[in-house]
Amino acid sequence: MSLYSEKVMDHFKHPRNVGVIENADGIGEVGNAKCGDIMKIYLKIEGDIIADVKFETFGCGSAIASSSMATELIKGKPLKDALTLTNKAVAEALDGLPAYKMHCSVLAEEAIRAAILDYYKKNNLPYDPELFKERDHEHEHEGSGDGE
Repeated sequence: MSLYSEKVMDHFKHPRNVGVIENADGIGEVGNAKCGDIMKIYLKIEGDIIADVKFETFGCGSAIASSSMATELIKGKPLKDALTLTNKAVAEALDGLPAYKMHCSVLAEEAIRAAILDYYKKNNLPYDPELFKERDHEHEHEGSGDGE
């Protein structure tokens, strides 16, 4: 039996929304020093809707799959919906991740929030700083120092 679901393997082997958006409206880049994963999310926003989203990820298969799934979950959605996306929702949409890989879904969540914050700041739009406070994912980082 595989550690990874069919959905994780599919999004790893055939990731959706890979690439760069030139002149993106918002860019978010995050990384995890423990495992070396780096994610960069690009947003194209029309009105209040995420019209397009692309990502570049340097990392393990779980990081790539989490980025791919997260972009699928927010594409075409209002910014307010994208801001409520949790790492648990990303992991559930992938039919689960091994506990020691949950940090990958956390990075996807954080990269999206960073890209939205970048959009608000670039456009001098008012925003609630509470929405961008670091969330407590401490229990999800356990075992993430495995070097992958």
